Amino acid sequence: MNFIYISPQFPRTYWNFCDRLKRNGIRVLGIGDTAYEQLSNETRSALDEYYYVSDMESYDEMLRAVAYFTFKYGKIDWLESNNEYWMDQDARLRQDFHITSGYLGEEARNIQHKSKMKAYYEKAGIKTARWHLVSTLKDGKAFVKKVGYPLIVKPDIGVGASATYKIENEEQLIYFYTHLPNTQYIMEEYVPGYICSFDGVTNSKKEILFYTSHVFPTPIMEIVQAKDHLVYYSQRELEPDLLAAGQRAIQAFPCERRFFHFEFFRMLEDKKGLGKAGDLIGLEVNMRPPGGYTPDMMNYANSLDVYQIWADMVRYDQTKIDTQKRPYICVFASRRDSHSYRHTHQEVMNIYRDFIVMEERMPEILSDAMGNQMYTACFKTMGEVKAFVNFIQEEAGGQTNEG
Repeated sequence: MNFIYISPQFPRTYWNFCDRLKRNGIRVLGIGDTAYEQLSNETRSALDEYYYVSDMESYDEMLRAVAYFTFKYGKIDWLESNNEYWMDQDARLRQDFHITSGYLGEEARNIQHKSKMKAYYEKAGIKTARWHLVSTLKDGKAFVKKVGYPLIVKPDIGVGASATYKIENEEQLIYFYTHLPNTQYIMEEYVPGYICSFDGVTNSKKEILFYTSHVFPTPIMEIVQAKDHLVYYSQRELEPDLLAAGQRAIQAFPCERRFFHFEFFRMLEDKKGLGKAGDLIGLEVNMRPPGGYTPDMMNYANSLDVYQIWADMVRYDQTKIDTQKRPYICVFASRRDSHSYRHTHQEVMNIYRDFIVMEERMPEILSDAMGNQMYTACFKTMGEVKAFVNFIQEEAGGQTNEG
């Protein structure tokens, strides 16, 4: 089997996907814009061959790279980046080289448009926030009369919380329309709640080989805008309604043989026309692994190897790994260079050395959403998680983020 992995060097731990494929007897061919000599030793060892392109945005260069591998090794069976940013290009390359292991052309765009995700959630019997595609100020004001302030506006196709805004009054509404970017935006009613996810891997029959959940107490949009701390953590036990909603979503969305990342709001208060406190509201979906180092958090929390589960799905359409253990809560907590903290980095490491499983400076491209310095640790109770987050993020003036 020939597998082309796009951008195996980013995020830096994604070499693990290639390594597990290779362990399963698959020929792994990498394409990326990092010079071969600058790849990590792990990445180089995980690849059978690597093709450097100077610009991954250049479809001609990417086309030539896939053509080279096709000429040298024969038909390509899989092509994947596991990265939202490259999803459309992945689909185009698959279509041009008749690779049927993933989305083709329009299929990818259908699950990238936030507006089109709504129909899939509806098919699954899951409520979503009321919305409309942004057009004129008149239509915007009509929407406000229906749902009230605040509003959320964001690109209909976009990665993460980039270019997402919260509109709280008419003055801000008029300003938004006056400075409307040259891209299609979607406008939604504001949902009072926190985000919880349903994440995992499916096979060709949409059977779930592994699943878990993460809680995001503060929406990424608000973190990016306020330059605040990021905290999120895995759940040892999933609420029955979240598990049921996730299972229905799997059946409604086109998500065979993929990682999946479904996002839901858990409402914190009643809202007329939407739902009651405690209800789940479908937010968005990404058909790839959750961002950053979340796959590694899955491994630490569940004492397993999610990279191997995914590679087993590719090679065997099943896995023999026991995915039922959930011994820990794995928590990510970040700091920002613009803040001053009560406890030094060394104090953090001295006190929590036995619990911290990852700590490092975040890549600049991820720092807006995820902070500049991250600590990831495993605990058995939420009390321990909250104490850890407070210790990490308590500022010199005493302010904390309890997560």
